Amino acid sequence: MSSFYDEEELKQLGFKRVGENVKISRKASIYGAGNIAIGNNVRIDDFCILSGCIEIGNYVHIAAYASLFAGTAGIIMKDFSCVSSRCAVYAISDDYSGNSLTNPMVPDKYRGVREERVVLDKHVLVGTGSTILPGVFISEGASVGAMSLVNKSLEPWGIYVGIPCKKIKDREKTILHLEKEFLDSI
Repeated sequence: MSSFYDEEELKQLGFKRVGENVKISRKASIYGAGNIAIGNNVRIDDFCILSGCIEIGNYVHIAAYASLFAGTAGIIMKDFSCVSSRCAVYAISDDYSGNSLTNPMVPDKYRGVREERVVLDKHVLVGTGSTILPGVFISEGASVGAMSLVNKSLEPWGIYVGIPCKKIKDREKTILHLEKEFLDSI
């Protein structure tokens, strides 16, 4: 038996949409598969958690132990985007200011939940151990270094690092030519 679900098993999980050549580890946790759409050539590794309304494009990788908590606001990962191991992406989060109670075991009327869509545009890379908070739009080609906190939207084609992350330099765009060459070859 393979460590990834086969095509028939993926259909049985009840995803909103599943493309071709999708590899999802049997050890991944999927909550609300009917709210998750997956493109072609996607790999989701061991111990990932996917929960809520999620759209995953083509040629996407979600590495081991990554978590996507989308709620109803949603998380969108566009083509060629990648989330490295132990990253957490939140489109939903409790209010930790002390003005409301926290955690899902408390009735909603006592909680201050924030839900805002998160988008990882084309060619976005998120380095290991990074955290992305609700409402963030990471623009095309932006790269987030390991152990970074992304608490605001990022401009295109920058390299960002730190807590909170800051732009340290521009990112090369050679990958756009490589993408065209690759797609033209298939």
